[in-house]
Amino acid sequence: MLFLKNIVSAFFDILYFLILVRIIFSFLPVSPYGSPLIYNIVQFIRQLTEPFLAPFRRLVPPLGIGGGGYIDLSPILAIVILNLLRRLILALL
Repeated sequence: MLFLKNIVSAFFDILYFLILVRIIFSFLPVSPYGSPLIYNIVQFIRQLTEPFLAPFRRLVPPLGIGGGGYIDLSPILAIVILNLLRRLILALL
């Protein structure tokens, strides 16, 4: 049972990490015309996290701010829900 708890914890840790990296990269100008390696890494992280974040984005749409920008709160909500799910699953194991 301990092995299963470790696997579940590792899964949630990886998902937390990917979401946090996505948040950090959202503040940086990443262009396909810049470093192709960085651009490909960012695209890969987006592809991994988007299926998880999309439902939260429908619940809490990005908030528009002045100057045409926006703030996406869905990753924060996703991390909170992930934390609750992690605690629930680990308590049941």
